[in-house]
Amino acid sequence: MPKMKTHRGAAKRFKTTGSGKVVRSQSLKQHILTSKTTKRKRNLRKSALISAADTRRVQRLLPNG
Repeated sequence: MPKMKTHRGAAKRFKTTGSGKVVRSQSLKQHILTSKTTKRKRNLRKSALISAADTRRVQRLLPNG
C-alpha cells in the first residue's frame, strides 16, 4: 500500500488544531478594502472553523494533519 499524499492546495488553506478541528482563514480580505469598515477588516483577520458538513472532506485531504 503506498503512502497517503497530502493535498497540497488544501494544506495551504487549512490547519488542524490540537483537538482535531479544522481552521480556515476568512475570505473577502484581498481587494476592494476601501469600501469595508476598519472594524470589519479587523474581524476578518481572525481564523474560523470550517463547517461541520465540510470537516470530513477536508480531513480526508489532510491525512497527516
